[in-house]
Amino acid sequence: MNMRHGKYPFILAFLLPPVGIYAIYMLSPYVQAIYISMTDWSGLTAAQTFIGFDNYVEMWGDDQLRKALWNNLILVLVVPVLTLLLGLFFASMLNVGGRSRGGAVTGVRGSSIYKVVYFFPQVLSVAIIGIVFKYVFAPENAGGILNRVLGAIGLGGLQQLWLAEPNYLIWIIVLVMTWSFVGFYVVLFSAAMQSIPRDIYEAALLDGSSRFTTFRKVTVPLVWDTVQVGWVYMAIQAMDGFATVHIMLGINGGVEGAGDVLGIAMYREAFAEADFGYAAAIGVLMLVLTMVVAVAFMRGLRRERVELA
Repeated sequence: MNMRHGKYPFILAFLLPPVGIYAIYMLSPYVQAIYISMTDWSGLTAAQTFIGFDNYVEMWGDDQLRKALWNNLILVLVVPVLTLLLGLFFASMLNVGGRSRGGAVTGVRGSSIYKVVYFFPQVLSVAIIGIVFKYVFAPENAGGILNRVLGAIGLGGLQQLWLAEPNYLIWIIVLVMTWSFVGFYVVLFSAAMQSIPRDIYEAALLDGSSRFTTFRKVTVPLVWDTVQVGWVYMAIQAMDGFATVHIMLGINGGVEGAGDVLGIAMYREAFAEADFGYAAAIGVLMLVLTMVVAVAFMRGLRRERVELA
């Protein structure tokens, strides 16, 4: 009875310090950001005037912010789909895409080399990736790699001022983010596929299943838990896009702000316009959208778990 009586103080003694530290360093910044979003704080003085929801009302009529929000929605819907589909395809080829001389299921020839090649973008920092692709899409006289290649192979008519065309900007960002992320998911899905017994694939082959049918009916259901986690994580990454856009297109989101995203808009309002209150309101909007996207993806991708007997 005495041990039971002393159980709760013992639990509280070990639980309160980490919970307190988490609340101070993780939760309190969110509370502070929400409060700042309801002020007119410039970030340069100590004076703060509480203005309620005025910053949120201003956001409603901000055309450039709506453009940034639309671009974020494109990133959230397109980048995860492309990244995960490519990741699943490449991982499938590297693990079960080939056959040994004895007929056993194995990866394609040279799969160990391909794994290094696919993972290589993960070794590079976002800054390096942004600078490299800025030169890829630059004009030919500025060292633009893509335009030079098009000219060298006789497709000079396709040459464009890629970063000067508003209609191309967000899709260039989609391409760059997909290229930089896909290697991580190849490794992630490869690890999940290596836990699937090869007997299952060999049985499917004996039944006459095609590669696509085996991929759809065997591989995807057995790695679905990993796909679900990867999809949510990828959606959260795609909601950002700040570093890539900032490096490639600048603080204004490129020509006519066509490549603007919420992270860039928040940075611009805080450090270029000295309006931390409005910037904090954009940050709160990003927080809400990220949570909504994460919950929606978790619920939308939920399905009955397939377990190996």
